[in-house]
Amino acid sequence: MENDDCYEVYAIRYAYHKRRASENFLGGDIHDDWMPMDYFIWLVRNHQRTVVIDTGFNAQAARRRKRRFLRSPAAGLKLLGIDAKNVEHVILTHLHYDHVGNFDLFPRAVFHLQDEEMAFATGRHMATPALSAAFDLEPVLGMVREVYKGRVMFYGGDAEFAPGISLHLIGGHTRGLQVVRVKTRRGNLVLASDASHYYANMQEGKPFPIVYDVGAMINGWRRVRELADSAEHVIPGHDPAVIERYPAPEKKLAGIVARLD
Repeated sequence: MENDDCYEVYAIRYAYHKRRASENFLGGDIHDDWMPMDYFIWLVRNHQRTVVIDTGFNAQAARRRKRRFLRSPAAGLKLLGIDAKNVEHVILTHLHYDHVGNFDLFPRAVFHLQDEEMAFATGRHMATPALSAAFDLEPVLGMVREVYKGRVMFYGGDAEFAPGISLHLIGGHTRGLQVVRVKTRRGNLVLASDASHYYANMQEGKPFPIVYDVGAMINGWRRVRELADSAEHVIPGHDPAVIERYPAPEKKLAGIVARLD
């Protein structure tokens, strides 16, 4: 791949949670059955640049929150030849524990974050357990420290990150959730992160129950569809179907890495 604005894109699975469908839809699900959740970070790269999207959580957080931890996200990156210590750019879709928990594994990175997300994660709503439960205090404090070190770049809405990569403020799940649009050889993908945890949230119009603004979440689905070249170009944030639908880059990485481009 030689184009500066065209990328390879990978989903890297690092943990999962066995849970019921009723936990994944606002108001529950009348056909309640097992509907597990996978946890991913994403790698976007070409010959010109390497970008990691989100940093996951660590083994300690997994034990505390009763998630099954499979591998460090940094170990997942190693499988693709990427050393987290050398990564220079990390896009954080939002500051929930499962998206920012390993930021310290990226000592050279600049972190790219929406203004609204930092304001949300450090503001009045964090006194409300229903809104703060999905945040872990230490990574949020850690990110504030990175601000003082000059290692956080803030965005006030939609922005071009680099040729072929753009950031889009969606909100809904959190106040400052952003999605990432990436140009690939098969068209423009949208890494939706928690704008839609599962394909079903968006396709069936059923919001995920951890939500700051339901209206913004629903409007966000419309925006995500507009940004992607088709419904097949939208990648949800936690759906095990991602690993099933997309091929592994190598046979030995089956069940661990999916190549999305």
